[in-house]
Amino acid sequence: MDSKVGRQPINGILNIAKPAGMTSHDVVDRVRQMSGQRRVGHAGTLDPSATGVLVVCLGQASRVAEYLVASDKVYRAQIRLGVSTDTHDAAGEVTATAEVNVREEEVREALAAFVGSIQQIPPMHSALKRKGTPLYKLARQGITVERESRSVEIHSIELLAWTRPVLTIRVKCSPGTYIRALARDLGQELGCGAHLQSLTRLASGHFTLEQAVSLDELAEAFERGDWQKFIHPIDEALLDFEPVVVDAQMEKRIRHGRQVQGPDAPGLRRAYSQNGDLIAILRHDPQTGLWQPRKVFTAS
Repeated sequence: MDSKVGRQPINGILNIAKPAGMTSHDVVDRVRQMSGQRRVGHAGTLDPSATGVLVVCLGQASRVAEYLVASDKVYRAQIRLGVSTDTHDAAGEVTATAEVNVREEEVREALAAFVGSIQQIPPMHSALKRKGTPLYKLARQGITVERESRSVEIHSIELLAWTRPVLTIRVKCSPGTYIRALARDLGQELGCGAHLQSLTRLASGHFTLEQAVSLDELAEAFERGDWQKFIHPIDEALLDFEPVVVDAQMEKRIRHGRQVQGPDAPGLRRAYSQNGDLIAILRHDPQTGLWQPRKVFTAS
């Protein structure tokens, strides 16, 4: 690692291609070690067996992680029909098997039924908490608790390949969607059971797998000292918000947390100085008609 890296703060976003066999926290620890930064976190967990886009935030970028988490996701998934597991993926214990006699037309019809707003029951083997305890810890103790179904949005499902009993699909969905649960429910719909055989996250918001960097590439870049080429600016997490450029007087007010004039429209804005620096995220206050700083970023 470049010895100078640890002494200088890094504020930005990394688009990392997570390998199989590592937890999302493992990836964060690896980035923390190679960058010398303490303030590092990820924006959307991937299961250890899953691969693909893991967005990692460093420094002040951790303050926009919530917007990255809230972005739509795209996955490529292989689903194995005829075998059900307790975790709904290949890592679990087999709980049931069945003959697979379904045709491709039946698979397509069943998949189509999941497109749109659907109710989904989260898996027991998930990071959701019950009274402060992650469900997967309860599941490991043999404890099953009732989970409330929740609404998720499946924007599209494309059947990429079908070689009975395995199908490969491309899914675009809202955050909070469990592809393992989709595999489970598809198996129930087809009457033969199913589990998620493999999963790759192809995109998280604006960040795609084609643009992602591997951990080995990133480590080499930190060793060489040219790691900056992989750091995305903080505002790449805010591209869905309209930009506004403010003058020096408004910038001063924003940095002191005071409201400023702006268009009378609902929503959020990303505010920039006249030098092009990201200053803050502004929220429209309907009571005053002014814009209130929601998050203010330290000047670089």
